[in-house]
Parts: sequence; C-alpha cells; structure tokens
Amino acid sequence: MDFSLTEEQRAVQETFARFSDERIAPQADALDEARAYPRELIGELCNLGFAGMRYPEEDGGSAVDLVTFCLALSEIARGSMSVAGCIAMQSLMGTKFLQMLGNQDIKQRLFRAALKGEKIGAICMTEPDAGSNLGAMSSHARKVEGGYLLNGQKMWVTAAPVADFFTVFAKAGDENKITVFLVERDFKGVKIGRSIEKMGVWALPTSEVSFSDCFVPDTHRLSKDEGDGESHLHKLLAEIRIITGAMALGASRAALAEAVRYASERVQFGKPINRFQAIQLKLAEMATDIEAASHLVSYAAWREDTGQPSGKEAAMAKLFASEAAAVVCDKAARILASYGYAMEFPVQRHLRDVRFTLIGGGTSELLKLGIARELS
Repeated sequence: MDFSLTEEQRAVQETFARFSDERIAPQADALDEARAYPRELIGELCNLGFAGMRYPEEDGGSAVDLVTFCLALSEIARGSMSVAGCIAMQSLMGTKFLQMLGNQDIKQRLFRAALKGEKIGAICMTEPDAGSNLGAMSSHARKVEGGYLLNGQKMWVTAAPVADFFTVFAKAGDENKITVFLVERDFKGVKIGRSIEKMGVWALPTSEVSFSDCFVPDTHRLSKDEGDGESHLHKLLAEIRIITGAMALGASRAALAEAVRYASERVQFGKPINRFQAIQLKLAEMATDIEAASHLVSYAAWREDTGQPSGKEAAMAKLFASEAAAVVCDKAARILASYGYAMEFPVQRHLRDVRFTLIGGGTSELLKLGIARELS
C-alpha cells in the first residue's frame, strides 16, 4: 500500500482542516453548552460538498474514496466530535439507504435535499431490549392495503429532535425478518420521545422515537423484498466502523495538540514541564498510538476502496483507534493535571466525547469476537 497522499487527497484534507480550525473549533465549547444541533455548521459543510462525498455524481455527489473521506472527517472531529457525529449521520447512515433503495421521488425530494443540508436524516435501529442483537428487535410492520402499519420503540436515535425523515428497521412479513422502511416526520403515529442526556457529544442530540400504528405507504418500503434489511446493513458495517475510527483519530489528535501546547507553557521548578521525562514519555506514547491508529484506519479504508475484504480490518481499525483515543485523551488530561479537570479547557470535552467512538459501530468486546472468528 502506498502511504503517500495524492494531490487531491491533500487538498481535501487541507480544506477541512482549515474549516475545522476557523469555523468549528472556536465555537465547539459553546455548541456543547447550548446542547443544540449545529445546523449552521452542518449547512456550511454540506455547501462544501461533504455530505455527498461518498455518493456517485449521478446522485448529486462527488464519488470521493473512503480514504479521502476519512481524512476530512478526522479533521472535523478534531474541531468537535459533536459536529463530526452530526455530519457523519447526514453523509452515511441517515441517507445511504435512500440512495441505495429509494425511488426517484424519494431521491429527488429527500435524498438530494439532505445532501444540501435542507433536510436532516436519521436512522432508527437500536431498541430498549435489542442493541447488538438485531434478532431481538420487537418493532413490527404489518401489511395492510397500500402499505404497512408500523409499531415500535427506538432508542439512541441521533438527530431525532431535528430529523425530517427516519430510516427504520422493523420486522415484517410471514418470516418476521428485518425490513427497511422510510418514515417521514409528519407521518401520523410518529412521536419524538424524551431526549437522552449523555456524558459527551452534547451538540449531537439523541432521543427516543416511537411509532404507533404509523401508516407507511408501499412506496416507502425501502427493502426490495421483506426481510432483506440485515443484508443491506452489513454492506455498510465496515464503512461505519472505519469512519468511527477516523473520528476517534480526530479527537486524539486534538488532545495531543492541547497537551503539547500546555506542556510547553506550564513552568514548574524553573522549567517547562515538557522537559521532564515523565511528561515526555506520555507524549511519546500518545503520538505513537495515534500514528498506529492512523495507519490501521487508512489501511482498512484502502481495502474497502479497492474492493478487498475489509470486515476484519475495519473492526481492527475501529477497535484500536477508539481504545487508543480514550487512552490518549486520558493522558492529555493527566498532563494538564487540575486544568485537565476544568471545564474551561477543551481536554475534558475530548475525554468525554471520545467515549462515543467506543460504542458507535459496535463495542470493543463485540469487535474482538468478530476478529477472533475471522482468525479461526
């Protein structure tokens, strides 16, 4: 694998690094405090073409490879994990099924509008009693004349309070297997439930969503056949894990930069603390973990781009990058000592936010089991 970036990749990375430094980072803390969806920044990122980067030109995108997309997303996460989570949802999980499976009306009216930031998409999969175990899903769609009646309760729905449409996974058909539906916010029977207060990513609103005899027309059954939902989800799983690793990289790089800056300015016993070996060792370990994670994420993305099997590599990249980021952010907070515990310094935000990447795309334990299966 060639580890050098192309001229186009470098240009994309620089564009979003500059946007992150100039537009995202300066207001990241204020966005978190407001606990509100960063609609203005998401609109600006859509204007830059970010939401369409992974989609073909005929669908309004720019067909950018995954390596390049990860470079850009990592820069956004370096400024704010909340903003990165919002735009990742808009660019992949919240819109991909519309692009893959939607009819022309859905693509023109909702999908293309979402790429421009005019509509917000979300995905409804997790349930109170069914997380990683999709087979335990209880949401059900019953066939009626002209469509389906959808009933169920969904949890941890990112962007639900502001979403205009939802990709919903529910069981349907005689075999009671998972099927994909598109539900618009104004459909009767859709209820946005309580907001879920989280440890981090405060500007990434998360809520419960329920469906009570919600009529979904046949045109909004995205699945070609009842019960094909899991197969469509598995097509996206590797990409979801790789981009989660890229977001973890962004947070860890931000934490390292903050630790390096602080260590060069903080003076104890007559010299900057970066002159003490105890601090130097931490910084070296942090930088090494970030470099290793970067290579794993890039390698997994490259395999996905070149059409090679990437499930194991995606799991490894997400596992290592997210776990390493949690350690890096913790070490950064330790270097800042009391100030690492103070809300006025961004290190505490990185430390809280990075736990988001430990969960999204599958827990570390789930990933390890999948990797082990690939080895046997």
